[in-house]
Amino acid sequence: MIDFNLLISCARRMENEACSEIWFLLSEVGDENPAVEKTDVSGLIIAKTSLDPFQAVQKLRDLLMRSPEEFRYTLKIVPIELTVPTRIERIEEAVRMLSEKIDINETFRVTVEKRHSQISTREIIDVAAKHVNRKVSLEKPDKIVLIEVVGRVTGVSVIKPNDILSVVKEKAKLG
Repeated sequence: MIDFNLLISCARRMENEACSEIWFLLSEVGDENPAVEKTDVSGLIIAKTSLDPFQAVQKLRDLLMRSPEEFRYTLKIVPIELTVPTRIERIEEAVRMLSEKIDINETFRVTVEKRHSQISTREIIDVAAKHVNRKVSLEKPDKIVLIEVVGRVTGVSVIKPNDILSVVKEKAKLG
């Protein structure tokens, strides 16, 4: 699958269980036919939901608050807005398209998660940052230009820090 809109991390060698879990959880929050599959990266799976990926993450967060026992294998869920081939000019084009989501008075940072790729992280950050004429804040940005490189496919999103669902952190809040 090259057109995913959720990136999910799980414990290594638990990908099959996490795929089943995410398929079930997405069904629980209203996606009648989610597609979920393993990647070539241990501990990483991808999904294509018919729901808006940001709404899907929020619905999954709400489900986690109600039924934390349903989340046994999933560690983190990240919304992905665009997927492109892992080529620097395609990543640059995706960032340019999404950069308008960052308001003029908002701060940002570029975060790159890179797996199975030879493109340098620095090069990715440089081409992404040049299209966002906003103030940088590495510590507390209003928005994050998130670039998730997974081999030959890269997911790109402009997110708020709380748009990522960290299951472990959320469960810790529950006590």
